[in-house]
Amino acid sequence: MIMFQLLQQTWPWYVAGVLIGLIVPALLLLGNKHFGISANLRHACAACFPAGIKFFKYDWKKESWNFFFVGGILAGAIITALFLKNPDPVVVHPYLLKELASYGITDHSALLPKELFSWSSLFTVRGMIMLVGGGFLVGFGARYAGGCTSGHAIMGLSDLQWPSLVATVMFMVGGFAMANFILPFILHL
Repeated sequence: MIMFQLLQQTWPWYVAGVLIGLIVPALLLLGNKHFGISANLRHACAACFPAGIKFFKYDWKKESWNFFFVGGILAGAIITALFLKNPDPVVVHPYLLKELASYGITDHSALLPKELFSWSSLFTVRGMIMLVGGGFLVGFGARYAGGCTSGHAIMGLSDLQWPSLVATVMFMVGGFAMANFILPFILHL
């Protein structure tokens, strides 16, 4: 019962940070594995299309542990969504509420605003740009950079890899530019 109550509470960021930080040495020590998510798309394509594109011709079975890792993330998200929902409303800073209202985003009843993340908003210009275009750019960028933010920022930086430092700095610059310049423009569409 105490464990269930503990899981329903919002945990401070530093608890999750420590747990994620401990995953990196555990993966390295227990099996010389690297933390990251985006490579799983390549592994899935290599498993589904064994003959064909040269990029997918490699021994993906050596990386099959990654499918269990991502499956665990998915299972954890489903369990959390079904059983461990926090009944408290999402708390948003009043200044941000005012700014979001200027973009037409007023529904804060869920974690993601329905004005942006719903089937009806998907088929608008704003929805297509943000969800479809943004999803494509994130996927393409993760492969072009040789990994995603979790792979570079968590694993690569802990390994002191110079390309991961460059990628992480560029992720942050892109995120700041998007949040402060591009997103306000798109939200006014």
